Amino acid sequence: MSTEIDKTQILKDLKTHYSFKSDTDFAGFLGISVQTLSSWYTRNTFNIDLLYAKCVNIDGNFLLTGKGNIEKRNVEDMLPNETGTKRVTFSHKTKNIKNVTDLVNEPDAKYGIPLIPIDAMAGFGTGGVQVMDYDTQKYVVPEFTELNVDFMLRVKGSSMYPKYNSGDLVACKKLVLNDIFFQWNKVYVLDTDQGALIKRIKKGSDDHLLIVSDNPSYEPYELHLSQIHAIAIVLGVIRLE
Repeated sequence: MSTEIDKTQILKDLKTHYSFKSDTDFAGFLGISVQTLSSWYTRNTFNIDLLYAKCVNIDGNFLLTGKGNIEKRNVEDMLPNETGTKRVTFSHKTKNIKNVTDLVNEPDAKYGIPLIPIDAMAGFGTGGVQVMDYDTQKYVVPEFTELNVDFMLRVKGSSMYPKYNSGDLVACKKLVLNDIFFQWNKVYVLDTDQGALIKRIKKGSDDHLLIVSDNPSYEPYELHLSQIHAIAIVLGVIRLE
């Protein structure tokens, strides 16, 4: 019996779910050409990363298998009703998350991703800091939980604009520094001799990394690996408007 995933049917189900009447409208929503969408249908394939990014309210398991509920369960169906929590709702049109569940200053809460001070990233990255050492807020974001996010940081400054605005919350997954495989051109949080940095990383010379800001007003520069004390990769963002 064939175990191949029917990706063509997944695409058709997504089109129906979003009530698009034509492939032109569906392709426009995905940000691809009609020709690309037609090729996906024919070849029984699609860009899973693109679907994750565009279809923010769709269950990840459905995108991978075509089975189960097409929409993500509301966080209220998954978590106990705790005092001080708010309903989580998602925008179908953007990546923005509205009314994110906020477990304010509850270090004993079982659920949630801690929002830590950026200066605490060093200890968190090495396992030397416990979340309870800080007067943290915790957020329940199903998308980030699925990505095994360890903590969130608040962006400061404009060096990564327009990718990130000052005040945005970035979701980070800590990495082991002495056993890391860099994904060039991805955004990382680095604890360095100069302090904590949120930057894009590219290949540098010898044992250096090229540290790049998205804002062209900031010049790229090289940083020696020995000056990096902890590192985490940025996996997502909550944009505050």
